[in-house]
Amino acid sequence: MTELRIDELLKGAYERLRFVSDSAQLDAQLLLAHVLGVTTAYFYTWPDKLLDEKAWAEFDKLLKKREQGEPVAYLIKQQAFWSLLLEVAPCTLIPRADTECLVETALSLINPRENLRILDLGTGTGAIALALASECPNARVMGIDLIDEAVALAKRNAKNNQLTVDFRQSCWFSVLEGSELEGHALFDLIVSNPPYIDPNDEHLSQGDVRFEPKSALVSENHGLADIEHIIDTAPRFLKVGAYLLLEHGYDQAQAVQTLFETKGYCRIVTHQDLGGNDRVTFGCWKG
Repeated sequence: MTELRIDELLKGAYERLRFVSDSAQLDAQLLLAHVLGVTTAYFYTWPDKLLDEKAWAEFDKLLKKREQGEPVAYLIKQQAFWSLLLEVAPCTLIPRADTECLVETALSLINPRENLRILDLGTGTGAIALALASECPNARVMGIDLIDEAVALAKRNAKNNQLTVDFRQSCWFSVLEGSELEGHALFDLIVSNPPYIDPNDEHLSQGDVRFEPKSALVSENHGLADIEHIIDTAPRFLKVGAYLLLEHGYDQAQAVQTLFETKGYCRIVTHQDLGGNDRVTFGCWKG
């Protein structure tokens, strides 16, 4: 193979990916940066550098996988979220920028300097729990996930980002039921990005979500079953005046608000994500 300049390789990669990705140029840069062990800024500084055959073969292998729809985050095994760089794996969802809306909303409801107890349900990579821990240095943060591999991954992300979070394996609140945390050391804040997609949603066969674990995406009752369970159970672990925040689908805000109201929460509000879609609804437990 004739050696090619980096800028020429990236142009060719963009042409290959532009029919399968809305972010083809960035995808190509991230994949090549991963191969070379550099940041994307390198390509603007050294566009005329040549790629050797070994690096080209590795880059081409990743491009082929991306052409099949495999998410870039899984291919390079990392994703930025909040101020953190997180390891990702196919056992968890890929953290998305829209979920930062949940973190921002949570921080607006608390005093980050206080000694708070915070719980993140369905923590996955640990993204939400770790973001909150990074902003609340005095808080005791716990993250729970059903999947053992996800818990192990979240623990690695905590270590890599030098943050302290108590990650545990559990089916929602089950590990806490009957423990010292039920009815005694209650939480000041509970957050969750639970499964909320209807099992029959056509989007499950499109884009990156085809490669993500269905257990973290899909919920029965039109995507509301897990949300309803969390809303019903959370009061056993919330202090009076504490908040429960849930991420949900763009068209689920009214249904989620109704579930909060039916259970007796107050101050129920929905916030929008970066695209202006309803994304996070919270309620205050009035006891």
